[in-house]
Amino acid sequence: MSRLLPLLLLATACAPATPVPEEAKPMAQPNNATYGTDANLAPSAPDAVLRYADHPRGFAELRLPQGDGPFPLAVIYHGGCWKTGIASQAYMAPLATRWQQLGIATLNVDYREVGDGGGWPGSFADWAASARLIDEIAAKHPIDRARVTLVGHSAGALPAQWLASAQGADGPIGTRQPLKARAAIVLDGPGDVGAERSAFDALCQFSAVDPFIGAPPEAARDRYAAISPATHAPQLSELLFVQAKLPAPSPATQSALAAGGTKVTVRENIGMSHFAIITPGHPVYAANEAAMLSALKGGE
Repeated sequence: MSRLLPLLLLATACAPATPVPEEAKPMAQPNNATYGTDANLAPSAPDAVLRYADHPRGFAELRLPQGDGPFPLAVIYHGGCWKTGIASQAYMAPLATRWQQLGIATLNVDYREVGDGGGWPGSFADWAASARLIDEIAAKHPIDRARVTLVGHSAGALPAQWLASAQGADGPIGTRQPLKARAAIVLDGPGDVGAERSAFDALCQFSAVDPFIGAPPEAARDRYAAISPATHAPQLSELLFVQAKLPAPSPATQSALAAGGTKVTVRENIGMSHFAIITPGHPVYAANEAAMLSALKGGE
């Protein structure tokens, strides 16, 4: 056998290679699909994958509950410190699946970040384009358009609040009206990116805010002001913060967020994991689920 092995290896090396079928390229890089999470719940297959832009990350996964509806809709924006290669929509799929099981339709959105065309203004353009899917979905599926909730984990807190805010000509994509949404849920994210820049950078363990905005505050005060609730408060009925690693927004930020008539509620889970609060089956998530469902369902 020892004499035959070299001959077999030689024959194998000289044999014509059989072409291996090329797999279709995924819509987006895996971006550490379950980064930070202990997926106690396997994600369900989306009912549809909808495109809002022609770049690889311009898509969102729609999951619909069983039954006739009409269903509340949660539009979910992932975190990842706005830096490509860290995360994608995939790690939010277990949470989207859990809510689907509880009667909430979910739209789990991927988007460009710093490194693949995102940042200022690319990420904002993606968020605005993805939000246009809401009315398309409501026209085709039993969605309660009056119960739309914008949800953001970590860096996703920004689109969850920014989309519901009016913007002037100085905004990242110019003048725009606020998206019609009833509520927003921020899951361990900032209430004001500029005011909480140091804390968010510390959470990311690298400078995340300045590369995303394109400059530090002293060089881009107009950009930071344009997306601050102190300048443009979100137009929502309810805004729920479920914090863990990040502290509660300051009283000044909470007042700014409430200036448009929004009821702001903060639930602190001091010392808890940044990912535990979004992981179905984890005790920290379980302790906050009822409050999330109340916001998602419109307080019913």
